[in-house]
Amino acid sequence: MKSLLDLAELLRARLKAQGISQRALGARAGLARRTLENMLSGRVDYKVTTLISVLDRLGLELVIVPREAAPGLAEASRQDEGEPAAFGL
Repeated sequence: MKSLLDLAELLRARLKAQGISQRALGARAGLARRTLENMLSGRVDYKVTTLISVLDRLGLELVIVPREAAPGLAEASRQDEGEPAAFGL
């Protein structure tokens, strides 16, 4: 994944899989409704701290790896049933 749209898709899938509403996630992450809507749309840029807060509330972790390692992480992630795909930069 290399775009905000890809990341938004991952976040929406995780929300759905966990049965969490956008309202509940926004409250847990301390975000305004509009901020979370923008983030989940994939069309509006946002702060890294906002991303980290949302990932934390969804049980996800931000990991930065060398580009050449990203394909291996994505493959390993697909093999783990129920786990979201790695977001490679």
